[in-house]
Amino acid sequence: MIRFWYSLVMDKYYSLTARQYALIEPILLEDKDGRGRKPKISDRHALEGVLYILREGCRWRALPEVFGHWMLVFMRYKRWVERGTLWKILMRLQKSGTLQVSVTFMDSSVVRAHRHAAGARKKGAAKP
Repeated sequence: MIRFWYSLVMDKYYSLTARQYALIEPILLEDKDGRGRKPKISDRHALEGVLYILREGCRWRALPEVFGHWMLVFMRYKRWVERGTLWKILMRLQKSGTLQVSVTFMDSSVVRAHRHAAGARKKGAAKP
């Protein structure tokens, strides 16, 4: 019963099939350096968590516990981005036709004004 429930939950959140994961597994193995302790979550769980964040656009803290603790997934994501591993994974998945990667640039410029700058009367301005 537990195994059946687990497979239902994982099918709901997972987006990669075993064949698709087999395409990118060599990239993940190449990224490992063998130092340090054994990771608390697998690369598959971390990758599925990252793909969930990218697909749903939610906050890291809103990541379902199925993928592991959000901080563990985020730290793995950060390391993969810094090393270029995530880009390699996404490009391999795009070449296989699994997903379509697009890059969007957004600019959010904010110019702070003095708190008295809005709505204050200017010296010498005509009174209504």
